[in-house]
Amino acid sequence: MSNSYIITFTFILTAVVALSLTVLRQATEPLAEKNEELFKKKAILAAVKDYLPGGKSIDEFSGDEILSLFDKQVQDIVVDATGKVVAEDGGENIEVAKVWKEAPEKRQLPVYIYKHPEHTCYIFPMRGKGLWDDIWGNIALGPDLNEVVGVAFDHKGETPGLGAEIKDNPKFAEQFAGKKIFDEQGQFVSIVLKKGGAAPGDEHAVDAVTGATLTSDGVTAMLKDALSWYLPYIESVKAGKQ
Repeated sequence: MSNSYIITFTFILTAVVALSLTVLRQATEPLAEKNEELFKKKAILAAVKDYLPGGKSIDEFSGDEILSLFDKQVQDIVVDATGKVVAEDGGENIEVAKVWKEAPEKRQLPVYIYKHPEHTCYIFPMRGKGLWDDIWGNIALGPDLNEVVGVAFDHKGETPGLGAEIKDNPKFAEQFAGKKIFDEQGQFVSIVLKKGGAAPGDEHAVDAVTGATLTSDGVTAMLKDALSWYLPYIESVKAGKQ
């Protein structure tokens, strides 16, 4: 068998494989994009799970229902570092992971306003570092922009049974409901994960994840950092300027 035959055969085979992969990618790309959109919107709505229509849990909604609910009841605005609204929609298109790496003064951040018939909620995305890799999530505040109505967390590689509990254990997220990010004097204090457990009646602390100190510290830092970036917007809305 000549070298020219082998080269020709290899070239044709490579071209056929490349063409097949291109066709496959183009055929599956719309589905992949829809799945990515669904995953993101479901994670956002998970932070207001107690205010979803019909009292249903987030997992009881179909994919199309999630997308429809988001489009009908969520306004995704964009704010800058001063708290000014720079776009009345389009927040869902912002890649938060990239924005978090930008200089603070250059950040344009998404805010998701969930318009429940009786309870408007403001949902703020968060990014941070856990024990092994990135952690992220969304925190929802009530109309007073102080009381937490819900949270949803996720992670890239925290330890199963330990740090991964921020996502896997519903009771961890449930303890945030009713907590407050401002003290009685109106000062921002965020919410702290307390090793050994939060004191009874502490409105600004929750129990840390047992055996996952670094992940818990990462969540504490993430909450404080993310909410700090949104403070100008929060203060502006509370003052009636938005």
